[in-house]
Amino acid sequence: MRISPAAPRLLSGAALATAAALTLTACTAVPATRPTGGQATASGVVGAMGGGSGTPGGAADATPAPAGLTAEQYRAELQQARGPVRDALRKLADADGYKGLGKRVDRTASAVRQAVARLEALTPPAEVTLQHSTYLDALRMFGAAFDGAGQDVRAQEVCTGPAVLTRLDRSGDLPDMKEAAAGLAGYPADVVSVKAAKQKTRRLGNGRIIQSESRTGRGSVKVHNGGTSDAVVFLVRGKKKAVVFYVRKKSRATVPGIRDGKYRIFYTTGSDWDSGARAFSRSCAFTEFGKSVRFRTTRSGGYIRWDNWTLTLHAVKGGNVRSKPVDPDKFPG
Repeated sequence: MRISPAAPRLLSGAALATAAALTLTACTAVPATRPTGGQATASGVVGAMGGGSGTPGGAADATPAPAGLTAEQYRAELQQARGPVRDALRKLADADGYKGLGKRVDRTASAVRQAVARLEALTPPAEVTLQHSTYLDALRMFGAAFDGAGQDVRAQEVCTGPAVLTRLDRSGDLPDMKEAAAGLAGYPADVVSVKAAKQKTRRLGNGRIIQSESRTGRGSVKVHNGGTSDAVVFLVRGKKKAVVFYVRKKSRATVPGIRDGKYRIFYTTGSDWDSGARAFSRSCAFTEFGKSVRFRTTRSGGYIRWDNWTLTLHAVKGGNVRSKPVDPDKFPG
């Protein structure tokens, strides 16, 4: 880190401010054999009326086909199978941000696989045999879709639960599952308990304060975001998020009134800021500057000195602090 404070000017009865500038750089069975000769023969015992050995009536041995479930039994099995899937989807839709998102997606995929295993063992009522088979195929595809979504989440291409559902809706996985469930008319087969939102690209105004304590200090922080994605910057003092603000790509923003103290600086970048989840929903990244900054006000006689800082989110020549990626589960958002 390079700090270059300007020489102080003496102001009679006035405040003296020097800016300590810092550029902080942000530098996934044996086959049967055919007889080869000889006379073909057959033998056996034919059962007789009134007794004797063999199968009654002369019929060959056969395992009877299993009886199908009644409509009420089948309905109850469907309800038991779909309940955990619906619950997992509701939790996914209501999830906050990226933290734990991969686990929630994995739990949804697991719930779908368990539903498939339960329903595979059933013999449905004869009139819905074909629809049951189609429904099972759709469930298998649905589980595979969540396996794929888990990979997208771990690659940080999709970053919120609602965004996962939006992507599955756009790919046709949600509509296909609903269509298969509709084929079992009169039965509780619909596992999709939530509605996916349309894909959006939401942004806040440049410099918009998202969260802040009272800003009664003299210091200020200026952020230059020359990157290709919008950013949200977090100033954290101790364990408290003191100031959180939005900086659009290719823009600068200044926040005054920063109180004295030592701050760690974090920022997240991405596309489509979801204010409810307090996270970007797509293409997200999480970063911390490699060194904390201190805001300090000093008084001497009639003079006052304070610190201002300039932070640069993109790589710049001569930058003197490197950034480092942060585990999203440890990010202060």
